[in-house]
Amino acid sequence: MDISDILIILGVLAGLVAVMAVIGFKMVRHMETMVVERLGKYHRTLDSGINIIWPIFDRSRQIHWRYVDAAPDGRTIVRDRRSDRIDLRETVYDFPRQNVITKDNVSIQINALVYFQVVDAMRAVYEITNLPDAIEKLTQTTLRNVIGELDLDETLVSRDTINKRLGVILDEATNKWGVKVNRVELQDITPPQDVQEAMEKQMRAERDRRAVVLVAEGQKRSQILETEGIREGEINRAQGDREAAVLRADGEAQALIRMAEAEAESLCKIKEAMGGGEKEATQYLIAMRYLKTLEGMTAGDGTRTVYLPFEATGVLGALGGMKEMLGGKTP
Repeated sequence: MDISDILIILGVLAGLVAVMAVIGFKMVRHMETMVVERLGKYHRTLDSGINIIWPIFDRSRQIHWRYVDAAPDGRTIVRDRRSDRIDLRETVYDFPRQNVITKDNVSIQINALVYFQVVDAMRAVYEITNLPDAIEKLTQTTLRNVIGELDLDETLVSRDTINKRLGVILDEATNKWGVKVNRVELQDITPPQDVQEAMEKQMRAERDRRAVVLVAEGQKRSQILETEGIREGEINRAQGDREAAVLRADGEAQALIRMAEAEAESLCKIKEAMGGGEKEATQYLIAMRYLKTLEGMTAGDGTRTVYLPFEATGVLGALGGMKEMLGGKTP
């Protein structure tokens, strides 16, 4: 073998090495991975970045995956494909509507969203044949079981409870597949048309009942307030009359006291004028009261007949005597 043959052999070998290097060169993007088999047996899981495999001995294992494509008319089309790239990001599956029967035998339509993430690529490849289809069927059956334990009213008002129960059940079931179910969301719950009409009538009747109750409570409150206002007005009026009566009584008492004080003072002055005689002063005051009374009796127009008591003559005589005592002057 000459030198040229050796160079040819070396060139062929170099070409084979270059081809194998190019074929065995694998670039894995971030948050993606690949499962590599060597001679039909699991070998390793490739990390993100540059990886080298042996093209003849190593081969990547494909997995079912679900993709969302855009149609020419703008619609979204969901397709299942086989790929050797496993996406480690959180993925959402939007399942079509399905009929579910509640505990009270009402057929409703529900569509759900499942948010999951592949955490173990090897189990996602080897533990389940078609991962998207398995998750969809598991979600549908679990949703039927959960809704079958609830009445229609409970189903409509317990979305959060249903979401949590579905999430727990699906997470436990898919753990074997290397999948983590983060959450489940119910998009729409659509009862039959006749049930919707009955619910609308019930809602309308309930609103009418609440309106009647509110009106009745308003009238009741208005009457109570009106009655309380009247009662408070009567109480205030009674308190005002009582305070006015007290003030009048106080005024009359003060007037009587002042009159008594004035009479006492006049009596003292009369006693001083008469030389200290208390009996004469008393007779004088009585006589003055008689005269004032006679003045009131004889006042007015026309002719009147006045009857004088017998004691009045004595009083008038006493007045004449006091006049003489005072020196002819009228007090």
